[in-house]
Formats: sequence, structure tokens, C-alpha cells
Amino acid sequence: MGGYLRGADLTVLIVYFLAVLAVGLYFYRSGQSRTTAGFTTAGRALPGWAVGLSILATYLSSISFLALPGRSYAEDWNVFVFSLSLPPATWIAVRWFLPYYRASGEVSAYSHLERRFGPWARLYAGLCYLLTQLARIGSVTFLMALPLSVLLEWDIRLVILLTGVSVVVYTMLGGIIAVIWTDAIQSLVLMGGAGVCLLIMVLGLPEGPGQLFTLAAAEQKFSLGSFGSSLAEPTFWVVLVYGFTINLQNFGIDQNYVQRYVAARSDAEARKSVWLGGLLYVPVSAVFVFIGTALFAFYSAQPDLLPETYRAEGMADRVFPYFIVTQLPPGVTGLLIAAIFAAAMSTISTSLNSSATLLLTDFYQRYLRPEAGERESMWVLHLGTLIWGLLGTGIGLAMINVQAALDAWWTLSGIFAGGMVGLFLLGMISRKASNPAAATGVLLGVLVIVWMTLSPDCETLPEPLRSPLHSFLTIVAGTLTILLVGLLVSRLGSRSRR
Repeated sequence: MGGYLRGADLTVLIVYFLAVLAVGLYFYRSGQSRTTAGFTTAGRALPGWAVGLSILATYLSSISFLALPGRSYAEDWNVFVFSLSLPPATWIAVRWFLPYYRASGEVSAYSHLERRFGPWARLYAGLCYLLTQLARIGSVTFLMALPLSVLLEWDIRLVILLTGVSVVVYTMLGGIIAVIWTDAIQSLVLMGGAGVCLLIMVLGLPEGPGQLFTLAAAEQKFSLGSFGSSLAEPTFWVVLVYGFTINLQNFGIDQNYVQRYVAARSDAEARKSVWLGGLLYVPVSAVFVFIGTALFAFYSAQPDLLPETYRAEGMADRVFPYFIVTQLPPGVTGLLIAAIFAAAMSTISTSLNSSATLLLTDFYQRYLRPEAGERESMWVLHLGTLIWGLLGTGIGLAMINVQAALDAWWTLSGIFAGGMVGLFLLGMISRKASNPAAATGVLLGVLVIVWMTLSPDCETLPEPLRSPLHSFLTIVAGTLTILLVGLLVSRLGSRSRR
């Protein structure tokens, strides 16, 4: 398809881009992001609604905007099952995780692990988190670059590079206070853009909105997936368990979320933020999944509007961008592209800020320069933002040939997470869990993760020795192994001492 950019679209994009950079520059010039406290926790003075919208924006990346419609367009609503795991995970976060971090007052999500099990635990969790953020930045950047490269008629690699540089500059200027406030704005832009797009799509059906449900129901597009007992396929139960584990990790031990808990101005505002961000994502994600179903109906009813190239396997993530740049009127296209850009900026800037914070607190100040002053710490924060931004951009470039970005992100996040939420839960659940028990659990958990990741594609390995489980269960198996082995070894140790 040939790309194009109309005057109204260009105006919307430029105004939005300049407005976002202005926010970062404002907080930098005001001095609120020039201190480590301002850069990492926004002075612990933000209202709950803003922090809640920021949590929502962390979920609403270009992964949601493009990959969710791509999956439901090609398949069904199975991907929405992930969102159904959010309410119980949110309740657990408000009940246990948030009070702990608010009471500790520490910026690092992993200092608890060091006090509980020793320095190795904090180092392990920190490395897992940093690797996960690289995969997240790369996935989000790549998905955002898909429509922009078409609209601007630029090479997708150039779009990825320019996006990476601009977000790094913005994050370095504004710190987390700029990230949270722009996240709040960007989440509204994103939801508004999605609503406008869905409305145009549904009204554009030849026989009206009812045709959508007729065509989609005939192909079982509203199915939530198989309810069978197979663990080798992404059934309803597999995706639900995967989503619950991932969301427990997000709320319980993800640096992105912990910094937001601490940034709220009171415990009540922090609780409000978690409920708002966690529960609002459920209906919002349903809208994005519904967009994919509407896309299927739109092009099924009017097949001549979609080139054969986009019907090929592995092109589902590109169908929504094609609709945006070919079917929307001038100005609206710019709004949708701005919304996608907003989603990407929210996620990337959040990941960069939290990664830089972790590099400072858990590595530089912990092992290299505990006595680092304010100026030196800010230098490390800025350098960490730059390095992680460049590395994440490199991951985005490497994903250009990936066919299903959502599957790639879910698989990578499951691997890099390393089951670290299992270690965190072990420390919270069992007061008797010892350092050797935790280390044994982590060692076996990592071995399980490596086995589940590598064995399915290892042709030299006999079939009975290969993992029969779906890749979504990698993080579930790793988490359970660490938790259960740790509890078992602790119990055996207690018996031997008695």
C-alpha cells in the first residue's frame, strides 16, 4: 500500500508531539525533575486519579492498540481472557502489596528481597526486570512504527530510531512527574481515538452495525477460546492463569507500579489509583478487542477494500494500520496516529524511567558508589535512560520480521520475568523460608524456564524430554517452582533442625 500524509494529519501530529515535549521541558525548567526524588517519585505528591490513569496508560501501550485488534481480527476473543484476571490481581495488590511498599517508603521494588534473602535475590530480580523492560520497549516501538512508516512513507527502521531518540530526550527532561502527567493525558487521547475509529468502522458497514454481529458470530469470533484441559494450547484456562501470574508480578514486584505507589500523595490516593488503573483496563481492552472483530466484519463485507497481501498469514498486526491510513478522513487519521504514538510514548517513557531508577538504586548506589551525591545520581539516571533507550530501540529493530508481535511479547516477558514473583511471594508467605531454600527454588525455577523455552525446538532432544506445555505457561511454571520448592526446602530444613 502506498503511504500518504495529509495536511490536517500532519498538523495534529506536530501539535501533539510538540505538546508532549513541552510538558517534559516544563518540569525540567521548573526544577521538579532535576532531583533524584523528583525524577523517580515525583516528590510523593501526586493525586490518585492522575497516578491511576498513568497505571492504565502503562497497560495501554501500542501492544493494546495494535496487537489486540490484530489478534481478534485473525482469531477470536481469547486474548481478552488476560484482562479478566485483572480484578482479583488488583484486589490482592490493594490488600497486601500496596500497603507494604507505602510503609517501606523505598523506591526500589527489590530492596525487600535483599533484606529477606540477601543481595543475590535483589540482583536476580533486578536483572530479570531490566531484561523484561528491554523486550517491552522493543515490542512497543516496533508496533508503533508500523502505521507511522506507512503514513510518513518512511522506512520503518528510521521511524523506530527517531521514536527511540525522541522518547529518550523527553524522559530525560521530565522524569517520572512528566511521565505520569502525560500518561494521564495520553490515556484519554488513546481511548478517544479508539472510540472514534470504532464508530467509523461500524457505521461503514454496507448493511449497518447489525452486519458486524452476523458475520462475526458465523465465524465464532466472539469465542473466548477452548475450555478444554489441554496445556499445550492457549485455552481459556491457560491464558487466564498466565494473565493472573503476569498481573500479580505487575502489581507486586514491577518497578513501574511500585514507583507509582510511592508517588501518590497518601495511602488513600494510592489505593484509588490502583483500583482506577486496574479495573478500567478491563472495559478499555474489550473495546480494542472489539475493534479487531469489527475489522474482520468490515473487510469481510467489503473484501475489495483489503489487498490480498494483507490477508496473508502473519499480516494481522498490519490490518488496523492499513484501515487507519486508508479509511479515515483527514484529521481523524492524524488523531489515531497521535493516539498510537501516545500509547508508545507512555509505555516506553515509563519503562525507561523505572529502568534508570533501578540501575541507580540497585546497582550503582548498591555496589559501586553508595555515597553518590545528588549531581552524580542524576548523571547516572540520565545515562541509564539513554543506554536502556538505545538497547530497547535495538530490540525494536530486531523485531521487524516478527509475524505476531503480541505472541512475541508475551513469550519474552514470560521468559525474562524469571518467575521472580515466586521469590517475592515466598518471602511474604513464609517467615521461615531461608536463604538456601530461596536459592534452591530460584535455581530449579530458572532450570524449568530454560527447559520450557529451549526444549520444544531442540531436534536432538527426544520427544518425551521436550516440554509439552504452551509457552504462556513458562512464567507460571517458573513462579510455582520457585514458590513450592522454597516452601518445601524450608519445611525440610525446619524438621532437620528440630
